[in-house]
Amino acid sequence: MTTTDPSLLAVGRALPPHYADQETLTAALTAHWSRQHFNPDRLAQIHKATLVSGRHLALPLADYAALDSFGKKNDAWIRVAEAVGEAAVRDALERAGLEPGDVDHLWFVTVTGLSTPSLDAKMMNRLGLKPSVRRTPIFGLGCQAGAAGLARASDLLRAFPRAVSVVLSVELCTLTLQPEDLSIPNVVASGLFGDGAAAVVLGGGERALPAGRSAAPRILATRSVFYPATEWVMGWDIVDTGFKVVLSAKVPEVIEAHVGRDVDAFLADHGLDRSRIRHWVAHTGGPKVLQAFQSALGLPEGALERSWRSLREVGNLSSASVLFVLGDHLDAGEARPGDFGLVAAMGPGFSAELVLLRW
Repeated sequence: MTTTDPSLLAVGRALPPHYADQETLTAALTAHWSRQHFNPDRLAQIHKATLVSGRHLALPLADYAALDSFGKKNDAWIRVAEAVGEAAVRDALERAGLEPGDVDHLWFVTVTGLSTPSLDAKMMNRLGLKPSVRRTPIFGLGCQAGAAGLARASDLLRAFPRAVSVVLSVELCTLTLQPEDLSIPNVVASGLFGDGAAAVVLGGGERALPAGRSAAPRILATRSVFYPATEWVMGWDIVDTGFKVVLSAKVPEVIEAHVGRDVDAFLADHGLDRSRIRHWVAHTGGPKVLQAFQSALGLPEGALERSWRSLREVGNLSSASVLFVLGDHLDAGEARPGDFGLVAAMGPGFSAELVLLRW
């Protein structure tokens, strides 16, 4: 580690107050889709296969029926995103022992809603951030954006080693559901994705840790990997009613084919191999994605337990998922000085983001 390696000070999280277990959500969709002669048994099988026990919702379940246009969905997204985004940042700053006035850079990532001014601008007033804060909104990186935000923020902090950056992810995936789309990708998404927000506080390498903090993991290095001609694997089609999911069944195959090689190359550039990584922080893409990641890297049972647990408890939160898992690792307090960790997430492109940590 060097004095320019940024510190990962805290992860804050926020979930909307509305919650439904998977059985309730399956029953609601069955009642709706059975009018279109969709096989309810098939829906239940797909939802059960996600291994998700329940999800937090942006709105009360009964309110979703009124969202019959992109405009209504997006208005709801803005309203709820402001609230959960503010809560996540405040939680992260409190955990880091910092105040809103300490923030120098604010990065915002999402793939589930649009606004101009972007949500980071709305956070300026809600949080009371100083007018000189540098803001960077990023849209479209999907599930990998939480890890990408960490990477971009750490890159900037190497140029501003006394600064504080906040990375905010807000994803309200349930507001993107297409209620008239009976395609398998949309049905899978209806059982997998949930809503939530996460925020990470990073400090520049020359900035003293907050009072009471004796140590924090450092970001040693980052890597982005793009897989050519794979744009069809994952993303959105923009339709009159909003975001229509593109989700290929080939995603696990792409992960199996590439991730092991790419992780090995990244680690080797820093004199490491997989055996040196004690803490694996993987995006909760779904059971098949986690299985493919574990298989591609030859990881032992239990290596991804926090990712599996997060998937069961809150579902796939897109870009916020990997940050939820990262927060769980920090909260556990199991890392020892000198331990290495790897944050990994994949998303539209198709591409991957890797972040190397050391405690």
